[in-house]
Amino acid sequence: MSNDADLLTSPLHDRHVALGAKMADFGGWLMPIEYPGGGVVAEHTAVRERVGIFDVSHLGKARVSGPGAAAYVNACFTNDLGRIEAGKAQYTMCCDENGGVVDDLIQYLRSDEDVFLIPNAANTATVCELLQASAPEGVNVENLHSAYGIIAVQGTKSDEVLDGLGLPTGHDYMSFAETEWDGLPVIVCRTGYTGERGYELVPMWANSGALWDALAAAIADFGGMPCGLGARDTLRTEMGYPLHGNDLSREITPVMAGSAWAVGWDKPAFWGKEALAAQRAAKTSRLMRGLLVTGRGIPRAGCAVLDAEGTAVGQVTSGTFSPTLKQGIALAQMDRSVAMGSEVSIDVRGRGVAAQVTKPPFVEVQVREG
Repeated sequence: MSNDADLLTSPLHDRHVALGAKMADFGGWLMPIEYPGGGVVAEHTAVRERVGIFDVSHLGKARVSGPGAAAYVNACFTNDLGRIEAGKAQYTMCCDENGGVVDDLIQYLRSDEDVFLIPNAANTATVCELLQASAPEGVNVENLHSAYGIIAVQGTKSDEVLDGLGLPTGHDYMSFAETEWDGLPVIVCRTGYTGERGYELVPMWANSGALWDALAAAIADFGGMPCGLGARDTLRTEMGYPLHGNDLSREITPVMAGSAWAVGWDKPAFWGKEALAAQRAAKTSRLMRGLLVTGRGIPRAGCAVLDAEGTAVGQVTSGTFSPTLKQGIALAQMDRSVAMGSEVSIDVRGRGVAAQVTKPPFVEVQVREG
């Protein structure tokens, strides 16, 4: 068990404590899981129906710059930066030589010589070290983890909240604007991890508190609330978005996770390409599937999935109670022989819980709407 004194804290830590948030270790950071007066279900519902704000400053920040920086990043990570232009962001993965996922991250293309990266908290140092190890002369890799905060504004009223603060809204999904708020620099990107329309704001570390306070005041007019990482997890699971360490890992490749769409297969090279291409061609690996619980029980990571004969055909990688559907849902690695729509059983603490194999997302949202 981690000692709280040994954990890193976000620039908003004191505000969370003042609000009475339940705090816990997340990727080596002491972060809010839920807030009193709300709780996971209420916070989840606020995002689906109105708006919520999340402190996600534990996410990493890094920069690759210099002549040929974008080309270098493109030769390392799976997705193809050639598919986007400056001012756009893109989901991608950093893989090892066996095709395993070291991390999944967002890359912001500023120019051919400047790429800003948002890795996962615990993986930031590893991603930076891998990039630094093979960077060509003139390309600089900086770990900026504690230079910036990140605040996610998510929900149907997110545009109205940002409009009230004079921040840019309405730009295309997965695009970003570099602007100022109250004379302070901030990046505003149409991204998020909830499935709802929303934005992620990247202010400087020292400016994060003032921006959080302004957002907290603004969302109150729309029935919004601060939300913890508990609600962030239920929201992302309803969308079928993978969590690194559960649904993506060194053992679960992009092919297995259903993330092959984020691989630039036609690129000359990227880390792990040969292994991933071989796995894709073999068509023998397990694949990610959704499980909609029809019985009584909440699946959790590690639960076995059994067919009608009681044979193990998969394993849950993420499972939770869906506040929207009011039933259990899960993501699982499943044998390819298991057909979509099949009835299976999930072993929850020794008790079989009925479920149906389906394709996420589990709920309908309008995240890409203009």
